[in-house]
Amino acid sequence: MSATKEAVAITQIAAHAVMEKLGHDLVAIDMSEQLVLCEVFLIASGQNTPQINAIADEVERKLHAVGQKPARRENGPEWILIDYTDLVVHVQTDELRRYYMLDRLWNDCPTIPLDAVREASART
Repeated sequence: MSATKEAVAITQIAAHAVMEKLGHDLVAIDMSEQLVLCEVFLIASGQNTPQINAIADEVERKLHAVGQKPARRENGPEWILIDYTDLVVHVQTDELRRYYMLDRLWNDCPTIPLDAVREASART
């Protein structure tokens, strides 16, 4: 079983929001076979705390526009987690991302291709 179409659709919207605020190193991990609590982790990096806040705010704005409201938002000085139940968005500084290595922790799970990343690659 893989992530639902609805979860993938909101992941794509969130990924575009991240890219609009110049987030980088996006990866979407299909967690549907590993966790009961969510279907997708979207992990992204930002340069610093203000950028991480801007990325998270933009994700919330874009998903709110399509009727999605987060169940919770948690943050620390260099990270923000936004929980949409089916989608959990992690935005971290590069340093913190290397420390926690969520990408590697879940590297046995399939990834979801992100349109925003593909489009950015085509422009360069």
